[in-house]
Amino acid sequence: QLQASGGGLVQAGGSLSVSCAASGRTFSSSAVGWFRQAPGKEREFVATITWSAGSTYYADSVKGRFTISRDKAKSTVYLEMHSLKPEDTAVYYCAARDRLLYGRFWYSGPDYDYWGQGTLVTVSS
Repeated sequence: QLQASGGGLVQAGGSLSVSCAASGRTFSSSAVGWFRQAPGKEREFVATITWSAGSTYYADSVKGRFTISRDKAKSTVYLEMHSLKPEDTAVYYCAARDRLLYGRFWYSGPDYDYWGQGTLVTVSS
């Protein structure tokens, strides 16, 4: 199981970090991604990291503001968010992919095999 945590309320321009821990197991995934879903909107990709090499890929909307990282020893993936905007308000979900990478990044929901419960990030204007 994946446990997402760290969400909360922050003012626009502020920073927040959310984390995703593999509860009761170590990550054996090929990649871990963060997605988000704002009220009334479809879920969208945010960022992904390959577990072995630590290679990263970001959505254009967060590039330069968000940083995804992983701690292998803690089986945890982090998403550091800076210069937050009200449009970043959403429930943030982490997801893990067990299937092979096939030499590419994966940024669609069905490409991931299991999901955490989500953590709410609210950015006030």
